Amino acid sequence: MNLWKAFVPRLWILAICGLGLFASTPVDAEDRGIADFPALSPKTDWPWWRGPSRNGYAQPDAQPPTEFSASNHVKWKAQVPGRGHGSPVVVGSKVFLPTADEAAQIHSVIAFDRNTGKKLWETEVNRGAFPENNHPKNTEASPTIACDGERLFISFYHHDQVELIALTLDGKVSWRRFAGRFKPMRFEYGYAPSPLLYQNSVIVSAEWEGESFIAAFDRQTGKPLWKTPRAGMLTFSSPVIAHVAGKDQLLISGQEKVSAYNPTTGKLLWSTPGTTMATCGTMVWEGDVVVASGGYPKAETIAVKADGSGKVLWKNNQKCYEQSMILIDGYVYALTDNGVMFCWNAETGKEMWKQRLTGPVSASPVYAGGNIYWANELGTMYVFKPNPQKYEEVARNTLGNSTFASPAVVGKELFLRVGEEAGGSRQEWLYCLE
Repeated sequence: MNLWKAFVPRLWILAICGLGLFASTPVDAEDRGIADFPALSPKTDWPWWRGPSRNGYAQPDAQPPTEFSASNHVKWKAQVPGRGHGSPVVVGSKVFLPTADEAAQIHSVIAFDRNTGKKLWETEVNRGAFPENNHPKNTEASPTIACDGERLFISFYHHDQVELIALTLDGKVSWRRFAGRFKPMRFEYGYAPSPLLYQNSVIVSAEWEGESFIAAFDRQTGKPLWKTPRAGMLTFSSPVIAHVAGKDQLLISGQEKVSAYNPTTGKLLWSTPGTTMATCGTMVWEGDVVVASGGYPKAETIAVKADGSGKVLWKNNQKCYEQSMILIDGYVYALTDNGVMFCWNAETGKEMWKQRLTGPVSASPVYAGGNIYWANELGTMYVFKPNPQKYEEVARNTLGNSTFASPAVVGKELFLRVGEEAGGSRQEWLYCLE
């Protein structure tokens, strides 16, 4: 740009920049989401955590089965080696999962054929130096892969660090980067946040008693773009990008706050006291309202005006700790840890209804074909209508007896990672239901 200044008149430079040829994307330009990634399609792909729109919504024409079992509506079933809570990611003709052999201390990424369930490849990306301890409900492969249609991005915790790894779609490592040091001491509960894609960057968070951070790296090269310090508190929520209150905002809860950052620079936009120290669920939003829930050591769900005013619209003492919620047409649906389903008005917090189901709950919901799909840890999948007047159940299904991962939905297909536990052993399966 200095050479241009030397040879091109200043007014011409300003005119060109005014056309946006050299200007960087402003924070108030509406997030294009999956449209920023031309190799992806929302109609055929579920490329990252919580789906194409990052809020648990499938495409409007999605029609997955509402009733299923191990012998009903099963297109295929594939054995998954190791253990993990990372949810399925579907891109093109492949389904991707992270996994960990905890006995051998191996982190891997696996690809399955979308049409048959055949394992296409398995790439080992780390061996050894797993943490000595982890929470019994966590795994060493809990983050969900993010895919831009050309590369896969996954973050793993090993060797007292969080490492970000990029792979090609045929399983070759493109690059790997030290994201930051990570070694929880007081609460040795492992790592969970999923990578987040935004325009030219992949964003990673890691929050613990030490040098907590959110950091962005160039998707093609892994070059560091920015790194923002966070407070020294252990928390687990995945950040998310939302276009709220007229601008793109990186939303994250935990550390006793609800916060928003500029996703282009990492600079803080606003922060409001709320929730608790540790949260795991990803925030949800609609219009200029954002909603978060946690956690540990107390329980709180809170709705905040995302215009920077810090205005708290409402809060209550319910808790969705590990799971995210879902917000549809002005109403928040929350299946709490102990298995009670709530419907709240997103603007006022008014309780519309509650329904006793069965907990505990760790998986997050998806909205597809006019229904919400939400599983508890015991393998029961509740399918119900987003009806603010009453709990309207459509079906209740059982698949496996251990469900921590969240579903992926594309078209008529529903992808589920489930476990079967018996006699102290566990086998994981990946189902494609149609």
